[in-house]
Order: sequence, then C-alpha cells, then structure tokens
Amino acid sequence: MSTSQFDAKGHWEQVYDRKGPQDVSWFQAMPKASLRLFEEYAVPQSARIIDVGGGDSLLVDHLLERGYSAISVLDISGKALEKAKARLGPRADALSWIEADATHFTAPTPFDVWHDRAVFHFLTDDAAVDAYLERVAELLVPGGLLILATFSENGPEKCSGIPVHRYSEAEMVARLQKVCERIKCFAVDHVTPFDTVQNFLFCAFRKKP
Repeated sequence: MSTSQFDAKGHWEQVYDRKGPQDVSWFQAMPKASLRLFEEYAVPQSARIIDVGGGDSLLVDHLLERGYSAISVLDISGKALEKAKARLGPRADALSWIEADATHFTAPTPFDVWHDRAVFHFLTDDAAVDAYLERVAELLVPGGLLILATFSENGPEKCSGIPVHRYSEAEMVARLQKVCERIKCFAVDHVTPFDTVQNFLFCAFRKKP
C-alpha cells in the first residue's frame, strides 16, 4: 500500500480511541534499548529531545525521571498525545506536544536528539522516506544523535494491520548516509504484551556537519 493512499491519521486516531496502552504490540513498560543509548552517548539533561511517533509511549516518563526536561513528543494522533498528557498530569505542561505527520512538520528550534521507534518502518515508499529525512536534515543539529529503531529483516511484515518496511543494517545505513553517519546498530527482541516476539533493528547515528 502506498503511503500516499493511506489515511494514516484516521487509522491511528481510531487505534488510540479504541485501545489502551497494553492492548498494542509496541507497548514497553521500560524502553531499555533507547535509554541505554541515551546513557551510552552521555546525552546531557539540557539536550533538546524529540520522540517522533511517541504517542502514548512511556519513554517520556523515564526521561523526565532522569532529569531531562526539554522534550517534544510528536505524533500524528491527537488522541495518543491526549492520553500521554493525562498520564503525566502537571508534568505534561513543561513539554512540547506536536500533533503532526513526521514527514511534514516544523519546530522553532532544532533538536539535539531525534528518537524514533515508531514511524520509520511505516514509510513504505521512497517519497515518504525522503520527506522524513528532509525533516531530520533540517531539524537535527549538526553532530546531533539520531536513535532509529525499525522492524528488522526478521521482524513482522505488518503492524497494526499495516504493511511495514523491514530493514537490514546495510539498507538502513544506505538510507541514512546522505544525512547521518552510522555509530552502531544492534538487534533487539521485543516481547509484546501478548507474549509474541518482534525483532527490531536499533541504530544510532550522528548528523553530519
């Protein structure tokens, strides 16, 4: 299915309207791989961070607990963001919430860290990938850290009923090479709330000067 033919916003609004946090396969109580990369690359607490496709993810909760505060959460679903705000309560007021398509948005200042465990593998045509990478090129500072996780070659062919693009490390690096330089990639088995296993490819990149 071409990304341009699919009503992504309508789909995700419906998903978050009908399902709770543990009713979706991507739920993580503790996003260990992502947090490990924040620690490994010594991301300072003052860093400007965006969680792309963050929705109702608990990553923001764990970042707040670690002293990060300049956090933006982007999601195409307003319902997902409202759930996250309700969960965080007063803490949500200090964050920036962006209801937008990750391939078409802007921000007043660039980010030091761009995290995405939710969006990139849903971009199944070249035009959408190119538009996404244009956002990275514009909105991630030179030398900034990109943490990108997608379904690996051993991952599922669909998620939430939608076809995804599964990546090898070689293809991921080739896709990103015009914008970022590879630091490292590794595979992670994510155990879903339904006790199934999804294999992810996690990659860390540095934005080129």
